[in-house]
Amino acid sequence: MTTAIASQSLTLTHDLPLDCGQALPAARIAFETYGTLNADKSNAVLVCHALTGDQYVASRHPITGKPGWWERMVGPGRPIDTDRFHVICANVIGSCMGSTGPASVAPDGERYALRFPVITIRDMARALIALINALGIERLHTVVGGSMGGMQALSLAANFPDRAARVLAIATTARHSAQNIAFHEVGRQAIMADPNWRGGSYYDGPSPDAGLAVARMAAHITYLSEAGLTEKFGRRLQDRPDGTKGAKSFGFDADFQVESYLRYQGSGFTQRFDANSYLYITRAMDYFDLAEEHGGRLGDAFAGHAMGKGARFFLISFDSDWLYPTAESRHVVHALNAVGAPVSFVELSAPHGHDSFLLDVPALDRVVRGFLQ
Repeated sequence: MTTAIASQSLTLTHDLPLDCGQALPAARIAFETYGTLNADKSNAVLVCHALTGDQYVASRHPITGKPGWWERMVGPGRPIDTDRFHVICANVIGSCMGSTGPASVAPDGERYALRFPVITIRDMARALIALINALGIERLHTVVGGSMGGMQALSLAANFPDRAARVLAIATTARHSAQNIAFHEVGRQAIMADPNWRGGSYYDGPSPDAGLAVARMAAHITYLSEAGLTEKFGRRLQDRPDGTKGAKSFGFDADFQVESYLRYQGSGFTQRFDANSYLYITRAMDYFDLAEEHGGRLGDAFAGHAMGKGARFFLISFDSDWLYPTAESRHVVHALNAVGAPVSFVELSAPHGHDSFLLDVPALDRVVRGFLQ
């Protein structure tokens, strides 16, 4: 396990402007760092996390006790080598692991709850820029992220083109599709239908854990591939509590192993995540549309990188990812090609679906290592 300089945070001394027209006062950004920043501050790698991730990319999670979510990628001798790079990973604003979000206390001394302003991926990128400014880093060696982390990496590159020398976006997209939005809406409605949600003002009582668990279950299905689910679970039945092997209960318990797995994922998630944060972050992802932000043409989003004057880009997709399929990455690659930005692309074969970027895919390790070097 990589040693982190733990529990770091930055409280902004200026209001953070937001796309909704409001500003967030005294925003707090929680982050972790790994490795040593060199004298000219040229070896900083910013890792952006996905929807349900956090800053604990390569260190033990303080609530669950589980290893960091990308320890196989970040650490000494790993593809993102902390013997060489100074790695920074920040919790996004709107989340619940130390950065300011709906569960935070507002300036009036009460929890924000649904008074928290609606945020966007670009707002998350603004907060990340505020963090690296405070750390005195002029230009990142690389900004990297998978899924929503990839959205942040692309947004940072589009809106702050001089702040990163390399951009690595994995299993991501330049905008959310109607199908993506639909899955998120199912999750949000599950949360809001939970009687404990109480219009978002549940912090002084029981949390809407049942709704949040269902939201997590629905989302988790999208992270997996059909082939992966079939291989792992198929239609295999659970053993019954009375010792009966693989029998149907003729009721509505978790008869199938895949049902038990999803229930486990849902219940475990409620221990570490805030339901309101889930609403806000999924909404930010649904609003994400880089082309719309830049006049309707995706190539214009990357004008700051035209003719090789900005960053080098690397897009990676997986052949089993139906949430953000390869066509989404190719769309970004074509836009970068249109403005003459240096870009590489690879589709990797992996059976795990969207979650492949988090799991054991040796080819991913090789190409990430190669790009950073």
